[in-house]
Amino acid sequence: MVRIVGLCGSLRQRSYNMYALLECQRLLPEGMEMEIASLVDIPMFNQDLCEAGFPPTVIGLRDKIRTADGVLLVTPEYNFSVPAVLKNAIDWCSRGPDQAFHEKPVAIVSAATGPLGGARVQYDLRRILTQLWAHVLPRPEIFIGNAASKFDEQGRLVDDATTRLLTEQLNTFRAWAERMRIR
Repeated sequence: MVRIVGLCGSLRQRSYNMYALLECQRLLPEGMEMEIASLVDIPMFNQDLCEAGFPPTVIGLRDKIRTADGVLLVTPEYNFSVPAVLKNAIDWCSRGPDQAFHEKPVAIVSAATGPLGGARVQYDLRRILTQLWAHVLPRPEIFIGNAASKFDEQGRLVDDATTRLLTEQLNTFRAWAERMRIR
């Protein structure tokens, strides 16, 4: 079984990115399971807090990522880059000699109401995660553009092409994580 952790870069309840993450959970291939970890209670990174001992919510997130076979990041793009909530979680998880992203397979999905679908956030995340020695899945890249037209009122994905792409990425990610686990 390939166990992954899913993180959403938006805290909005009705976020298209949370909808996409939940859709990924429904589309998981056989032999793969995902736990969605919340970033709601992760405090803003503060080196003083770090030195005093990681807060319990941070310890929990770090442990989930460290023990998972991979991480799926589904995130919007804020001001052409990474949302603060996601960057903050990455900052917490990257501290210490046992940083959680080291050698960790990571896949990225982004959804946005604009036509680019969050392309710039993905490139910034790839740059950040590579520096942390994470193994970012090179392709397929999933940019869900014009997201408002791709989900229904209940948050279900209604676009067949996007469903096929997400399914392809999840199958590829399962194989990627299995290959990384063997190394």
